[in-house]
Amino acid sequence: MTTDKINGLRKRYGYAFSPDQSAAKPTHHPVIIVGGGLVGLTTAIELISKGIPVIVLERTDTVSEGSRSICQAKRTLEIWDRLGVGDVMVEHGVTWKTGKVFNEDQLLYSFDLLPENGHKMPAFVNLQQYYVETYLIDRLEALGGSVRWRNKVASIEQHDDHARLMINTPDGPYEMTCDWLIACDGARSGVRRQLDLPFDGKAFRDKFLITDVKMKADFPSERWFWFEPPFHNGQTALLHRQADDVWRIDLQLGWDADNEEEQRPERVEPRIRAMLGDGVDFEIIWVSVYVFQCRTLSDYVHGRVIFAGDAAHQVSPFGARGGNAGIQDTDNLGWKLKLVLDGLAAPSLLKTYTTERLYAARENLLHSTRATDFITPKSQASRILRDQTLALASQYPFAQSLVNSGRLSVPAHLKESSLNTADEDRFECDLAPGSPAKDAPIANDAKPGWFLEEIGDRFTAIAYEPDGVNLPANLNIEGVPVDVKCVGSQCAITDCNDMLRKRYDLTPGSLYLFRPDHHIAARWRSFDAAKINNSVSRAVGRH
Repeated sequence: MTTDKINGLRKRYGYAFSPDQSAAKPTHHPVIIVGGGLVGLTTAIELISKGIPVIVLERTDTVSEGSRSICQAKRTLEIWDRLGVGDVMVEHGVTWKTGKVFNEDQLLYSFDLLPENGHKMPAFVNLQQYYVETYLIDRLEALGGSVRWRNKVASIEQHDDHARLMINTPDGPYEMTCDWLIACDGARSGVRRQLDLPFDGKAFRDKFLITDVKMKADFPSERWFWFEPPFHNGQTALLHRQADDVWRIDLQLGWDADNEEEQRPERVEPRIRAMLGDGVDFEIIWVSVYVFQCRTLSDYVHGRVIFAGDAAHQVSPFGARGGNAGIQDTDNLGWKLKLVLDGLAAPSLLKTYTTERLYAARENLLHSTRATDFITPKSQASRILRDQTLALASQYPFAQSLVNSGRLSVPAHLKESSLNTADEDRFECDLAPGSPAKDAPIANDAKPGWFLEEIGDRFTAIAYEPDGVNLPANLNIEGVPVDVKCVGSQCAITDCNDMLRKRYDLTPGSLYLFRPDHHIAARWRSFDAAKINNSVSRAVGRH
């Protein structure tokens, strides 16, 4: 598809007529996705990779404006890597793992988000959302999919076994039906409004100015956060490096700030100049104002409509929890929906999509709310507590743990999930059932690689040093395939530098069972096909 660049950064994609628009009756599709942003595109790639044809509808004809969701977390990068688009994100983006927190002009402390070695993906990569979406579109098209640009959902009619959509286009309206509709259409979700679903939570009474600035600067690739910096009237500030010499600057404005006035160049430039100094040349390329939002639906599945990303939940941006949480939504949903569509699991399995991702959302909301309360105290007592904490943090490590400039995104540990099989054996590591898998360097037939690449996108059982055990290459649990692999001195896969053994507390014969989304379903100290059978049956909702 030909595209035109907008301001050298964004691409405009052309509207194209679809055969569905002239069909004699509404065409039926297994899955329709509403929203062509990073969550909708990742969902589409996830499903197409599993053999599920999808239709993606996007009301606009371009990728996102401005940097928006820039901090791509390790877990997100691992998911994209499994989908074949991780390397390009890392290559183009800015890799970082160090953060620094300042009070006024004094450095309070630094932190390292990935102090250990032996991971394929870095702690974080900063890459503007318009680049992320462009690479996702490229990957989607390489897999044979596409986005229907300027296709806006006008109405949704739900039935017991399908949904019916009316879609507006430049050539007029048309209808389609689908087994499942996935709403990835953002915080202002039109699908959510049409279903009249309450978005529970609150908006905080504060505003922040986001500015993308292009400049040459020798600042390190780190996250810098200031409480009461001298260059910004005692409010907070944040600086991040992005790709292509673009820097992200967030400045607290206060609740009474006028949105339109604060985005005027004559207001923005002096603020940036005060921060960077007179000797720095810069160009402002994007400006926006945002308000902290902490909200969620109470259920992410409503009949034949499933919600993901900001359409399902929204958090304040400090902590990079919004976009990263949305990508984890797709990772959780994809394999479950595949089983349902293939008739290998009942639709009730999708209830666990809500329970697991709502648990993660509430964890994100809690951290986000605490960060917001610390960054913008709402009472005199809260301000005194914050200021005293900052005063102590420069000298005492215990106080540093109390400073909250935004707890950065980490994957949810689904340890209370009904899909887990409880431990029978003792393991001296924190990778209990429900935890996301940890990466480690391995070799396969002497070729260097990574452990997460061996798990793949199906149920996978990994046995360690299974001497004397005749392992099958795979199992079939009532139609659900399970790959079985071994790691050890006599196996094709070997443990490099003993990292895998240490991270998973492996002893000869130990076995871990991983879900298709790389969360641990079960672990034992020995191989037992019957136990694997029962665990997989539990994980797909059969008991």
